[in-house]
Amino acid sequence: MSEVGGAGGVGDAVEVPEGLARAQLRFNGEAGRAFVAALPGRVAQFLERWELRRDGPVLHGVTALVLPVRRRDGSGAALKVSMPDDESAGEPVALRRWAGEGCVRLLEHDPATGTLLLERLDHGRHLSVVAEDEPRAAVQVVAGLLARLTAVPAPAGLRRLEDEVRGLLARVPAVVGRLADPVERGLVRAWGAQVAEVAGESGDRLLHWDLHFDNVLAAGREPWLAIDPKPLAGDPGFDLLPALRDRFDAGDVRWRFDLMTEALGLDRRRARVWTLARVLQNAVWDVEEGERRLDGEQVALVERLPGA
Repeated sequence: MSEVGGAGGVGDAVEVPEGLARAQLRFNGEAGRAFVAALPGRVAQFLERWELRRDGPVLHGVTALVLPVRRRDGSGAALKVSMPDDESAGEPVALRRWAGEGCVRLLEHDPATGTLLLERLDHGRHLSVVAEDEPRAAVQVVAGLLARLTAVPAPAGLRRLEDEVRGLLARVPAVVGRLADPVERGLVRAWGAQVAEVAGESGDRLLHWDLHFDNVLAAGREPWLAIDPKPLAGDPGFDLLPALRDRFDAGDVRWRFDLMTEALGLDRRRARVWTLARVLQNAVWDVEEGERRLDGEQVALVERLPGA
């Protein structure tokens, strides 16, 4: 439910936003084109099936279309239609397990298409607005939400961080060979070696994986709630990086890391290594997509992480 734009009018047939169509074509090719072509029909199908009526303009992100709706009893909700993928496959499982504690509530789910009906939050008030003027307050909100979300044991069947990391480490040698700078090649080797030391102790908590400021929305029943999980079973230290990077300021890294590790009750050394794992993951993805240099912002972040 990461909305970054809007299109369409209440009562009209749904028009797929151009930004969503472009993103689907870029990342998913012909499968994305087919998904976009089917979207108006799928929205109409679930408006009828779940007895919903449109209640606002279409919202969208890179992967999903979100439509504000009203249910039969008049309560507000949000219809989320996306193309299922590995990252989002566990979203309904995680939302059921959290049951609205720190996150948006799941109201309906269609397993065949991955379509979700979610609690209506305030899509015009993201935590990123707070972060512009009060970054410490925003990080405190994220830390508090993560402490609640990761306190929950992961349900059976979710992807495991251990499997993700072992697959990641297997790709590191090829990535190292593609980097242009020998210093950066050494950095990636060193990160991989440190991550390998904890790969077999990856934890069993229910992780959000993508809790940056734009994935926290204002709500009525609580001030702020998380949306858009990409669930994993693993160590909570793997969940810190989005809030360390968001509105990045190198001078903020230390206090953000300290604030979050304290709020979550984490061992600082392990949290540092799992944050490295997340940076390594991003580096591998970037290089596999054609980059030959590391992201300088993430290198600077690693340099400022506390050593213990």
